[in-house]
Amino acid sequence: MKLFGTDGIRGVANTEPMTADTAVKVGRAVADTLCRSASSSMVIGTDTRISGSMLASAVAAGAASAGTDVHMAGVVPTPAVVRLTVRIGAGAGIVISASHNPFTDNGIKVFDGQGMKLNEAAERDIEAMITGGARLPAAGLAIDAGRVERLSGAGEQYVDFLVDRFSDHLTLKNLPVVMDCANGATSRIAPAVFTRLGAKVTPMNTTPDGRNINRDCGSEHPEQLADSVVRHKAAVGFAFDGDGDRMVAADASGQMLTGDQVIAICSAYLKDRGQLRSNRVVSTVMSNMGLSMALEQLNIEHGITAVGDRHVQHEMVRSGAVLGGEDSGHLIFRDYHTTGDGIIAALFLLRVMADRNQSLSQLKQVMEVLPQALVNVVVAEKPALDTLPDVVTAIRKVEEALGKQGRVLVRYSGTEPVCRVMVEAASNSDAERFGERIAVVLKNVIGSKSH
Repeated sequence: MKLFGTDGIRGVANTEPMTADTAVKVGRAVADTLCRSASSSMVIGTDTRISGSMLASAVAAGAASAGTDVHMAGVVPTPAVVRLTVRIGAGAGIVISASHNPFTDNGIKVFDGQGMKLNEAAERDIEAMITGGARLPAAGLAIDAGRVERLSGAGEQYVDFLVDRFSDHLTLKNLPVVMDCANGATSRIAPAVFTRLGAKVTPMNTTPDGRNINRDCGSEHPEQLADSVVRHKAAVGFAFDGDGDRMVAADASGQMLTGDQVIAICSAYLKDRGQLRSNRVVSTVMSNMGLSMALEQLNIEHGITAVGDRHVQHEMVRSGAVLGGEDSGHLIFRDYHTTGDGIIAALFLLRVMADRNQSLSQLKQVMEVLPQALVNVVVAEKPALDTLPDVVTAIRKVEEALGKQGRVLVRYSGTEPVCRVMVEAASNSDAERFGERIAVVLKNVIGSKSH
């Protein structure tokens, strides 16, 4: 049983592994692994899913039973939990969220006391305790139990942090901005930040009810945002995901930018200002080939990692890079935060627009996005792809047909029962045609019969 995927533990709420029983074990295992010192504590926050409080309470109970004090931050974005963890010197921060997934799912993201996602070795140690491969520490006596207390004003503290980080070099006076908060954790915080910095904010999807998080809105469904930007004649629009660590942007004409385009824009800006330390940008294998081409033109080194912002984060620390992220909109600005933060990414992009005195439609010309098709195939199982002869043959034939004019990447999702087929080609029609060719074979070999 493998619990940890590319972004923590995730599944359908109230079914394994996202049950209260397992969440208690997670709390005890993380407390024993990361909060061993006598003064160490844990911060827990959630997004707006109806199952969030149940799972947060269970994790807190497990941690307290292991003798760790727990600070409950309530509904706040993932990067707010990380910031609070570092600020108060806690040993771990835990976020109950399934990010961009529907409300029926939930997840557990774990950060250490330095605001970093765990490496695979730490995840294996914690997983072994949870699944029985290693001894889970027994609950202590009553006198040894930790306290579980509400951390009041957590959201307001994070608003203050964000405003303070940008108020000296960013003025948004009367700038018309539309933002889609996905009925998620940024619903109160993002509009407050932009309003305090002077923007004229048109908020969307800021009334969470526990079930409407990410429903036809947010970073996964930016159509509403694009229409609203045009309708309100806004300068820019931003859409966040359910827990606020991801952002996608729309220019004044309602055209969406990819995460790679935002990375290219910010890379060029930082290099021009002499602030791109190590002259290196980090992204994943899912990034568009156009990003590599743009960075080459800018004479910037390009580090490429496996999929997952955890891998980006660790490589940035290793190499000294200050900017990195994923095409999906997870963007990390290490001079501002240790982890991906959708609001910081949006504010930094506005800073570039202001300093350059250019619109997003002008700035995005720094990178040409190569035609790309992404096909998701729901699968019944996840055997190693290289053990499936028909799939291997289909991929090889497409690669031969593309030659140097494109590429193929086929991988399993780390958070869903899905195999993703990504094809880049000289035209959209070629990308779609070749992507479907591989997808058909995958469906025949390991596709879920219920879809």
